[in-house]
Amino acid sequence: MKIYADRAPVAARQLITDLLVVAWVYFAIRAAMWLHDLVQKLAVPGQRLEGAGTGLADGLSDVGSKINRVPIVGDDLTAPFNGAADAARSLAGAGQQQQDVVNDLALALSLGLLVFPLGLVLFVWLPLRVRWMRRAGAAATLRGAAAGRDLLALRALATQPLTKLTRIDPDVAQSWRRGDEATVAALAALELKALGLRP
Repeated sequence: MKIYADRAPVAARQLITDLLVVAWVYFAIRAAMWLHDLVQKLAVPGQRLEGAGTGLADGLSDVGSKINRVPIVGDDLTAPFNGAADAARSLAGAGQQQQDVVNDLALALSLGLLVFPLGLVLFVWLPLRVRWMRRAGAAATLRGAAAGRDLLALRALATQPLTKLTRIDPDVAQSWRRGDEATVAALAALELKALGLRP
């Protein structure tokens, strides 16, 4: 029963860490989306500029086509309206370019904001988690066999703190060398407990 009680903090610590990582990723994505939406608001003047330029160009083109129907002087009067329509289209194009720049900036800033938190998860937490999974899987496989328990006991002797080892037996190494079953079982259980596994 003591082993289960000791094992609980390891499992709880792993669960809390996993939940914190999920929350970290969630809030990083939400912050990136918020930043993207905030920067996108800078595109509103470009949208208005594009809309106004397009509307003005369409209106001037309509007026120019109607004036073109006037006999004799229609062609001469149409040229200024067509020139103004072209200028209005250039204005609409500038509005579209401003929106494109803002879209690119919003995407770059939001991705830049995600690089650090997701980098920590991918390059720090995930390798540690995968390494623990491999170690725990190997230890779970070893605990069923007598030779496996002996190997786990040896690993405990090499890696566990001395205070924990001396609690098992003041001369724990000698007891392990003699093949004392209780000592081997206690050492193996100590190593399994450190990985959050049941002995």
